[in-house]
Amino acid sequence: MHVGLGLSFQNLDRKLTDREVYQHELALAARAEDCGFESIWTPEHHFTDYMMTPIVTQFLSWVAARTKNMKLGTMVTVLPWHDPVRVAESFCLLDHLSEGRAILGIGRGLGRVEFDAFRQPMNESRRRFTEYTEAIVTALESGVMEYEGELYKQPRLELRPAPFASYKGRTFASAISPQSIDLMARLGIGLMVIAQKPWETVIQELADYRTRFLAINKQEPTKPVLNVFVAVNEDPAEAQRMRDVYIQRYARSTVEHYAFADTRFADIEGYEYYAGLAKNIAKHGLDKFNAFLADLQVWGTPDQVVEKLLGTVGRIDAGALLVMLSYGGMPPAEAKANYDLFVKRVLPALKAHDVGGDIGVRYTPRVAAASAAE
Repeated sequence: MHVGLGLSFQNLDRKLTDREVYQHELALAARAEDCGFESIWTPEHHFTDYMMTPIVTQFLSWVAARTKNMKLGTMVTVLPWHDPVRVAESFCLLDHLSEGRAILGIGRGLGRVEFDAFRQPMNESRRRFTEYTEAIVTALESGVMEYEGELYKQPRLELRPAPFASYKGRTFASAISPQSIDLMARLGIGLMVIAQKPWETVIQELADYRTRFLAINKQEPTKPVLNVFVAVNEDPAEAQRMRDVYIQRYARSTVEHYAFADTRFADIEGYEYYAGLAKNIAKHGLDKFNAFLADLQVWGTPDQVVEKLLGTVGRIDAGALLVMLSYGGMPPAEAKANYDLFVKRVLPALKAHDVGGDIGVRYTPRVAAASAAE
């Protein structure tokens, strides 16, 4: 199984300088390929301590220069915050610099603080995401950007440099909803699962997407990419402490950054799910929701972590796994120890697990699978 490393560049509570955070995270990135990770990823975030990752393709270009085979992914590029032409240009260039190792992860964004700072109305984000996705995905295949939509209008132009190679099988969206199933299926985009919803909800969303993709394309989609925060220690009690301190702090930072308890989501087009979530938080309390988010992540001894991760991979039939090992105010020394133990005791077992291929592997065709069973 393909296993990638995610880096968050969090500076919660500002216990370190930003320079120290970057020195620490870049050191983890510099070792990743030699340690056996097959890709490296970071999200896009702006203006807060939550994640200091404003220009992801620039960071990935730095990684490209220091590696030979490692794939380079965005987790995700938030399309409504960008001119689609610049997104397409950035990924064309990254692909040329890395000789085809880029992976395009896309999303429509959720942080009000970021939308406000970019002066972008959140109630347009779903429509902008739809139009921008169509324009960008098409341009990365054809080398030509041209679009006439409700919100986005772009006269025909050629991308230079031209796309290095097709992005089919290496484009993933971070979320799925009934409104976007057709878009992802029609454009051949895979899914990225970030552990923030009940697993039964995720499983149903993936099933709906897979069915629609097959109906439109007459072939199976790529298997989803799973992203999880991990804490591992030889001592079960210490692993539990890491969950209670660092995974819980990461969960709280997510709630704070995205303002999940904000009932104003009900007034924003395209954020109906989060309006319901805010009502649920108001009913049951913020602490309970923080614990729920934390419990979706993985912690334990090396053997326990392997078992839990493979269990979740199997549950959603994931085709690749991305792990976050430094987060939630974890001091650099503890984060390095977490990283080192994961590499020594967990990573080999995960890489030995067969999911049918590398990142971008497709689901096993259901008709073929049924025939084989007979």
